[in-house]
Amino acid sequence: MTESRNAQAAADAADDFLSLDELQARQDAKLAALGRRLADSPQWRAHFAAAGASPLDLKDRAALQTLPLLEKSHLRALYPYPLLTVPLEQVVRFCATSGTTGLPVLFGFTQKDWEDTLVRQLARIYRTVGVRAGDRVYQGYGYGLWIGGSSMDEALKAYGAVNFPVGPGRGELMVQWLRDHRHTVTTMSPLWLMTLIQQARKAGIDPRRDWALRVGLFGGQSVSATFRSEMEALMPEGFLAHNIYGTTEAGGPVLGVSCPHSHGDDEMHLINDDSVLSEILDPQTLRPVAPGEVGEIVFTTLDKEASPVLRWRTRDLVRRSAQPYRCACGRHAYARIGRIIGRSDDMLKVRGVLVYPSQIEDVIAGVEGLAKDAWQIYIDSERSVLDHMEVAVERVPGTACTGDDLAREVRARLKARLGLTCEVRCHDEGALPRYEAKATRVLRRSAVEASPA
Repeated sequence: MTESRNAQAAADAADDFLSLDELQARQDAKLAALGRRLADSPQWRAHFAAAGASPLDLKDRAALQTLPLLEKSHLRALYPYPLLTVPLEQVVRFCATSGTTGLPVLFGFTQKDWEDTLVRQLARIYRTVGVRAGDRVYQGYGYGLWIGGSSMDEALKAYGAVNFPVGPGRGELMVQWLRDHRHTVTTMSPLWLMTLIQQARKAGIDPRRDWALRVGLFGGQSVSATFRSEMEALMPEGFLAHNIYGTTEAGGPVLGVSCPHSHGDDEMHLINDDSVLSEILDPQTLRPVAPGEVGEIVFTTLDKEASPVLRWRTRDLVRRSAQPYRCACGRHAYARIGRIIGRSDDMLKVRGVLVYPSQIEDVIAGVEGLAKDAWQIYIDSERSVLDHMEVAVERVPGTACTGDDLAREVRARLKARLGLTCEVRCHDEGALPRYEAKATRVLRRSAVEASPA
């Protein structure tokens, strides 16, 4: 059994360095097999028929681009077990997306999905960022129906890491445990790590000197390169904060991760494109975008048995790398993309100008004296056409600049960056919320409501 596992691990590691031709041939074969599987599902046949197609039309990548896209509204209409594709008795667990409003949409996993496919996908991510067997991992993602923590637990066990499945929260304890237990790897929200750094310093613990973290896998919230660099500077020498990206619909946090070479360019590899095929499409035309252009991530699960998805619209926007198939790490087939810059449904149009929350974050991250993990955008919920946007920030205690000075600086930089004059209010520390997981940056309110005093 051990020899068989070792042989499979060696084959998986070799697949990290497929050629692009090998990867695309594998994708074509898996797409055809997926079409045959979906043809056995009445729900999938109906989904294809609504677009005048059949699952058996799914022959290869070229055919995929002609087939209908899948959105959350399609799944809600098939409540409670949408597009399950296997008998319920074969499902070993369900997960639900963390951002769901109303009734959660459930996604099932067979034993193979959970113990084989997911484990191998995450093992590739661990190899990419340099996690080692025996590493002590502070696992900080959440549990319950959310897939983050439970998927990491399963994969870390198989990988041979020493897992401390703490989940989010318990900050006062964790700043001490990070010192005393000498964790070398962590998985959590980057905003939560910054909160822990601040708590540690108040407790007389210097993370750079007293902690042993070497690798961080940060998901649930995309942050600017400036924020990440400042966080790394406060951590032990050599620590790298890697972006990781995935969704429940994809089968877990398995879609993208930075490598030590792409990290400096603020880019990730679509690291499991042989099992979750990704397209980057213009959200308006739904046509593929060129290298260097911004598009929406749309993906198809190739190996998942329960709850597969075909051309799932994530609404997450990224910029394709100018050279997507070149990386010094050698993983040339796994295309590079930039970090998540926003969502197509979070994109704001203010006085005719398109504004992404990531642009606001970039400005705030560049202003000395502001808290990088506490900011909000307020817009009027009563208006379909926006002519006003307020940005709320926090002043770090001890900063020489006054709150008014900082607000003026942010206002000037936003004007230069966006061409818009925005209202900016600077608050004292603690006025704005902190987030242990995914942050809600854009808040809609009525015209009579006010931001924190």
